[in-house]
Amino acid sequence: MMALQTDDISILLVDDHPVVRQGYRRVLEHQSDFRVVAEADNAASAYIAFKQHSPDIVVLDISMPGASGLEAIRNIRLRNSRARILIFSMHTEAVLVKAAFNAGASGYITKSNEPAALIRAIRSVARGERAMSDDIAHILAAESLIHSQSTLDHLGEREIEILRQFAAGSTKEQIASNLNLSMKTVQNYHYLIKAKTGMRTDAQLVRLAAECGLTDL
Repeated sequence: MMALQTDDISILLVDDHPVVRQGYRRVLEHQSDFRVVAEADNAASAYIAFKQHSPDIVVLDISMPGASGLEAIRNIRLRNSRARILIFSMHTEAVLVKAAFNAGASGYITKSNEPAALIRAIRSVARGERAMSDDIAHILAAESLIHSQSTLDHLGEREIEILRQFAAGSTKEQIASNLNLSMKTVQNYHYLIKAKTGMRTDAQLVRLAAECGLTDL
């Protein structure tokens, strides 16, 4: 993959909090070679903005109403497999980090870091590199060293997204609408999620999701 020319990096900023977007837009545009060409506040509008503006980098929060950032990554990468997406989130759960990378994210930075870390990560991703803040790198390294595996590691990104929405209280009808799926497809995923996790009841699924940090998204 050819590296982008970093003399002018166009950015799509996706976060559901206007104040957060405004603050980080100021930080990013203080860099002479950064241009925030569009903003979005949910997965659907992020996909539309990506189609309209074709930004070099998408800076994306994983926690949003309706479909999460995982779904945004999936849809954007389906449209353009070379899209460069940097997750910028407060969430540090290993299962979410791995799901984001598996979905096609190029980097993962937490909001607890200084703005300089985000700027460095954007430049790294623009060069075609993978970027992680130190806390995320430590979490993944620690999990690798102890050979830890979550029950949710058996799930694909779409299954994690459906479990997240289900655990947050969304009905199957709402999940189908959020993800543009048929009811039958959502029901099939629901069955597969139970089979893969070994959970027999919906209450057990919700408890598992909570234990893995999915209900805080």
